[in-house]
Amino acid sequence: MTDPRPPAADAYSMVLAAIDEGIYKPGDRLVESELAERFGVSRTPIREALQRLETQSLLTRDGRSLIVASLDHNQLAELYVVRAELEGLAARLAARHATVEEVRVLRDMVASDRALVDDPRALSRANRRFHKQIHLASHNRFLVQQLDLVHRSMALLASTSLAAEGRGAATLDEHGAIVEAIARGDGDASAQALKAHISRAFETRLKLESGDRERQEE
Repeated sequence: MTDPRPPAADAYSMVLAAIDEGIYKPGDRLVESELAERFGVSRTPIREALQRLETQSLLTRDGRSLIVASLDHNQLAELYVVRAELEGLAARLAARHATVEEVRVLRDMVASDRALVDDPRALSRANRRFHKQIHLASHNRFLVQQLDLVHRSMALLASTSLAAEGRGAATLDEHGAIVEAIARGDGDASAQALKAHISRAFETRLKLESGDRERQEE
């Protein structure tokens, strides 16, 4: 008889998606029984998924409990440095290897995402899809794997920089410039445009976090 319960890999994907979508935020405690009930799986695959997430530093221990990890200022800066370099490389390779169809998909994404400019959460999901498409257009499986790890860590950020006023529209303009550089086959311009895009996102996030600290101290 086939076991109808989802395997541990599926449980891992579901917990990771819940963190990525902000259902569980940094500092939230994850309880096996509650997760098993939420996702309709047994506790064994949930336990295995939590262990895997802990080894990837997405969860951390607080006594006997597992909580969603958070990034301090230095970790955040380190993450953005690595992300900018890897994303820039992906754009450079995409300029060299992207097919006509892949470029067309990227252009369509930028055009359709403009309808989401006033919905930061939806735009954040669209932003992840856009960047993933560039990763795939690099046609380098090892780079894609490393970028998957980086973007997994991005799930530990409690909010999206796209929530900042004006950042959504600016992001889409930056996306458009990246795509056109890729379409021209200009690797240097593609890498530079994407790294500048990541730099602006990081700057916006730092400003948001600075504002949050000021409000907490009032």
